[in-house]
Amino acid sequence: MLDDLSEILLDSESIARRVEEVASELGRRLAPLAERDEPVVLVPVLTGSLVFTADLIRHLPQKMRLDVVTVSSYAGETTESRGATLRGAVPEDLAGRHVVLVDDIFDTGNTLSLLDGLVRERGAASVTICVLLAKPSRYEVDLRPDLIGFEIPDAFVVGYGLDYDGLYRNLPFIGILKSEAVK
Repeated sequence: MLDDLSEILLDSESIARRVEEVASELGRRLAPLAERDEPVVLVPVLTGSLVFTADLIRHLPQKMRLDVVTVSSYAGETTESRGATLRGAVPEDLAGRHVVLVDDIFDTGNTLSLLDGLVRERGAASVTICVLLAKPSRYEVDLRPDLIGFEIPDAFVVGYGLDYDGLYRNLPFIGILKSEAVK
């Protein structure tokens, strides 16, 4: 598996430190809700954000509910986004709730733009967007994440939940996939 990578972009220690920092900032932003005993609804975008979300919530002291959503933008053996396609239902009972959308990567922004609109249509009191990675050079929408773990170059990355054709999610770091590893 390591032979398929051109380099390790972010090691596991750097990721762990940054996830803790992002969680601390998110916790500060959500503190007024905790003081009023208002729970937060975290909506992780599966499957890529699974590892990030698991590590993130361990650092959040707020009451929270998890309601996952599945969106596909890199179907099968591709490294180019094919647009966001909703694969599962967006939670219905969001009226008046404070929602945190959690995703692995903000690439074009189409996935989170779609979800942000749907969550707001359901009457969310607030929406916060938290992503592990962002590729500013690829943005196609006006929407921007509220919290970003790392800004990265325009390269196809895998590991720490991110995949290529369902593989590499289990790597404890984030690496750049070699072009010859792509079918």
